[in-house]
Amino acid sequence: MPILFAVTVLFIMQAAGEVLVRLTGLPLPGSLIGMLLMLGALMAYGRVPTGLRDTCHHMLKHLMLLFIPLVAGIMLYVGPLEREWIPFLLACVVGVGLTVMVTAVTLRWMLRITGKDES
Repeated sequence: MPILFAVTVLFIMQAAGEVLVRLTGLPLPGSLIGMLLMLGALMAYGRVPTGLRDTCHHMLKHLMLLFIPLVAGIMLYVGPLEREWIPFLLACVVGVGLTVMVTAVTLRWMLRITGKDES
């Protein structure tokens, strides 16, 4: 039962994010708003419930399955990608570079504020 409850909570938060985006017209994905709602709820609760933690742990093991629709979508638009492969490749490389830099800066900041920075 904890798994069903955890998945239900995840879907409710995503749906709430989608509704919020549609009602307010925010230029953000509904799933991102749902994730922020989940973060706020967990911060208010004070801890992550065991069922939610275990369910998310198992879901993250199979995260690659979520990329199948992405690959199918790219294959659908292979024609335009053939004509505009340089901007697409540049966007991918710059996006990965920015993600790595933001992750590194966030990690250093978190280590510093938790007092675990040994440098």
